[in-house]
Amino acid sequence: MGKIAVVGASGIVGRALMTQAQMLGLEVVGVSRHQPDIAHIEFVSADLLDDESCINVSEELSDVTHVVYTALFEKPGLLAGWREQEQMQTNLQMLQNCLEKVFAKAELEHIALLQGTKAYAAHILPMKIPGRESDPRVEHENFYWLQEDYLRDWVGPDTHYSIWRPQVVVGHGYSSGQGAPMNMLAAIGAYMAFCLFDGEACGYPGGPNSPMEVVDAELLARAILFGLDSPAAKNQTFNVSNGDVMEWHHVWPAMTKVFGLEPEPAKPNLLASLYERESDWLELCKQFGLEPCTLRQFVGDSFYYADALFATGSTRPPPPALVSTIKLRHAGFQECMDTEVMWQRWLQKLQMMNKLPQSV
Repeated sequence: MGKIAVVGASGIVGRALMTQAQMLGLEVVGVSRHQPDIAHIEFVSADLLDDESCINVSEELSDVTHVVYTALFEKPGLLAGWREQEQMQTNLQMLQNCLEKVFAKAELEHIALLQGTKAYAAHILPMKIPGRESDPRVEHENFYWLQEDYLRDWVGPDTHYSIWRPQVVVGHGYSSGQGAPMNMLAAIGAYMAFCLFDGEACGYPGGPNSPMEVVDAELLARAILFGLDSPAAKNQTFNVSNGDVMEWHHVWPAMTKVFGLEPEPAKPNLLASLYERESDWLELCKQFGLEPCTLRQFVGDSFYYADALFATGSTRPPPPALVSTIKLRHAGFQECMDTEVMWQRWLQKLQMMNKLPQSV
């Protein structure tokens, strides 16, 4: 494989791709507005909404052969923007600038594009279970379709693509004071840190559950890297998950254990209300000796995301959103992961990185 460019390198998936590519000894460069907090990486700063910024880096990136596109524009408040034309067109423009300007001088062999379960319209109606890549497109307003149709038209006979549909991605994404907008790990970790700070039990804050799937960011990264070099992935779409299912209230005790907190009783609570505790968060960081940052810098808009996934305030469970990953296994990628262990491992990683407090 040639040189890989990870576009959106400071996000959850982008950061995982950078670290996993490094571990595999692959040549990789990160491209984003803000530099990810990873040591010893090649990095190029570019703003995909600024034509001049994109054109200025094209020569520097002319040796790239493989692109993984993970960049994402989300409007403040998160959920309301998912079906807005402005947000959809912005995400399309970013991909167009990426391929037509940033990599205008590169001879690209493969472009990997990130989507998600919203491709099955799981965010607006009960989806067919399981969602399969071969299912007819569920027509609804979604920038996925704009980007996918553009990419299919853009590639030529010597360039291939792959499209990746992960379930909820769990990992760390942070750069230069920018929290990822959809980071359940940060939202849950911050909530548990507040429980530790307040000296309270850490009851599950959401509503009724349905079975769901998630995917470890590093497992997803390895799947995408596999796809860049696999003939079985050329011009294909793949669902990705850990391979098991979970419900929030069942996995909750395993997460609270990392902090030495009691998981009971349940405590319905909108995590978005924690945005009002900015001063408490700064005191919390000081008390536990954490790397200083504001609450917004740590969680971004992820409390809104958590409240939606937890179905906080609902009286009945949301429809399940489950996908089949058989196609990826048949293509040759066989990895899986225990989701409960994954949550504990990532929370412990953030403790080791001095971003969340240790148990007391």
